[in-house]
Amino acid sequence: MTSEQLPAGWPEGGSLAVSVSIMLEGWTDDSAPGIGPMGNPLKPGALDLQARSWADYGPKTGAARLLDLLGAAGLRAVWYTSGIVAERCPQLIADIAAAGHVVAAHGWAQNILPAYQSDAEEAGDLARCSTVLRQTSGEEPRGWLSPRCTPSPRTTKLLAGAGYEWHADFFDTDLPRRVATDAGPIVAMPFTMEINDMPLYVRYGSEPQAYSRIFERIVANWQGIGGRPGCIDLTVHAHVFGRPFGLIELQSAIDVARFHPWLWLTDHAQLAALCAA
Repeated sequence: MTSEQLPAGWPEGGSLAVSVSIMLEGWTDDSAPGIGPMGNPLKPGALDLQARSWADYGPKTGAARLLDLLGAAGLRAVWYTSGIVAERCPQLIADIAAAGHVVAAHGWAQNILPAYQSDAEEAGDLARCSTVLRQTSGEEPRGWLSPRCTPSPRTTKLLAGAGYEWHADFFDTDLPRRVATDAGPIVAMPFTMEINDMPLYVRYGSEPQAYSRIFERIVANWQGIGGRPGCIDLTVHAHVFGRPFGLIELQSAIDVARFHPWLWLTDHAQLAALCAA
């Protein structure tokens, strides 16, 4: 990777950009997370109220805990937020924005995937998600991450046409890049899954410490594997690592990041702005 390929404004010597992202997720009243702490799914057609209650911890309790931690650390994060959460908890979204964070879009609800929708359904949900996030945060949402990180073939074009600046459903490169669509350009933001509480803790069943331990191992060995510039995400879900055991590991990962001068803590909004420039 040559310096000419780096986004303008990339810090001199900043080999690894580490973005802090918070997932603030919600489900429609007739749905629940497909994966919960009990592990065994219920019979088809049964509403898993245990999983629903577990997910509700995010907007009810976890978000406030995360705001406290990020405030004490002096860090800005991008909060990828379900539209349905903003509709149900408008004051929470206002508080997140007032604390200086960026409120981005995470679809209308986590059980509604763009890949399953018709053109009209996807465009309608994008519009109502954008509207409620604008009304509650006071700013237009500039970034998008689809539920399950699973867009449709038309999602990128729809986002560009709606004025979005970045789309984070990309996993094929280490750096953000501008992509062209028929509706105009948009930044394709790489989203990494290595340091993410959902796969590590919930899906793979790792102990909470795996989160900070794996991050520390990546950072410690980054320059030894060539040190090419790249991006990595510290991602937590408000209903998973917004709990005390998760906050401990997020704080530990932040401490690791701040120990290395060649690494810089940032967020997707800043990276998108650099790339767009």
